[in-house]
Amino acid sequence: MIKVLLLTTLIVAICMVLMAITILLKKNGRFPNIHVGTNKHMRQRGIGCVETQDKQARLENPHAIPEREK
Repeated sequence: MIKVLLLTTLIVAICMVLMAITILLKKNGRFPNIHVGTNKHMRQRGIGCVETQDKQARLENPHAIPEREK
């Protein structure tokens, strides 16, 4: 059990060090923005962020016909 835990910790540590090296060596090093809402090609296709689509769906429709109360 201890061997597996140590091995897992070692693998995670190596991955984090490699990501840090990549960020440090790149010009303007930072993680790429892969969020759907800020991706130009996704916006051109009409695909948006789930949170944004949910917010738009919750807006009241000004063309809706009010329902009658019984």
